[in-house]
Amino acid sequence: MLLMNSKPPVIIVGCGFLGKATAQLFWEQGDHVIGIVRSEASRDELLREQLPFEILACDVTNHNAIQKIKPRLQKTSPMIYAVSSGHGGAETYAAVYRDGLKNMLEVCSPNRLIFVSSTSVYAQCDGTWIDESSETKPDRPTSRILLEAEAIALAAGGSVARFSGIYGPERSVLLKKFLNHEARLENGGCRFINQIHRDDGAQALYHLATSSATPGIYNVTDNTPAPQREIYQWIAEALNKPLPPNGPADLNRKRGWTSKRVSNKKLRETGWAPQFPSYREALPTLLKKLISHKEHKKIKEK
Repeated sequence: MLLMNSKPPVIIVGCGFLGKATAQLFWEQGDHVIGIVRSEASRDELLREQLPFEILACDVTNHNAIQKIKPRLQKTSPMIYAVSSGHGGAETYAAVYRDGLKNMLEVCSPNRLIFVSSTSVYAQCDGTWIDESSETKPDRPTSRILLEAEAIALAAGGSVARFSGIYGPERSVLLKKFLNHEARLENGGCRFINQIHRDDGAQALYHLATSSATPGIYNVTDNTPAPQREIYQWIAEALNKPLPPNGPADLNRKRGWTSKRVSNKKLRETGWAPQFPSYREALPTLLKKLISHKEHKKIKEK
């Protein structure tokens, strides 16, 4: 059952791993939420989950598709633009992040706009601390397109939420690699990794959309950038297993190979704080969820 009220609906463009959790937060606070996904197949999948908020299918890269849902949108609705490129490259990034945002802003003038970007726009490799004023000269076209989309959001009076690597229930790239014996300590594991738990990220988006935080750029990351070796050491200790072997740096990462420590000080000063200040605090829950998920799959397969 959908919860309706007289307030303009909150529009969540992109109801994936992060967007769905954010939509749930708004709904729990009594907001009418409209989640937008790209295809009918994605909409059907979410409908099977019996989510309490409204789901619309719309390819935001297509002007005609947006015109079809325009009657369901209110011009001044708050909007969180949290799309995903899937496994696409620069062409997909341009269509989904930059052009899709332009298209949505042609039919909406959100009273609060939050564009979800990435800390990959910082290309530093020397382990230095990074804040929102730091240089952004990424060497990957995908990250340069994100900067173009950020400029559109900022020009519209919105905010940019630069997310570090997102993990959460049943999803952790580092843990998956460790368990699949694919993990390697790249060049000894000294590269700094920045992460944010999905639930903390959703809370950050809700906070930026509803608090008195000044529109602008905010890094959304936990309190504890850590070397790759240290993170794998936490996982190894939790599982009572040895560290992964050494290996070469993966220079073919889609958003570039970097080593930096991203600060969340600006966002914390607005009143937000992560429930999981580091990956280590989240590990027990991650492992519990992972084991539960595997057992559930075994039961379904029987």
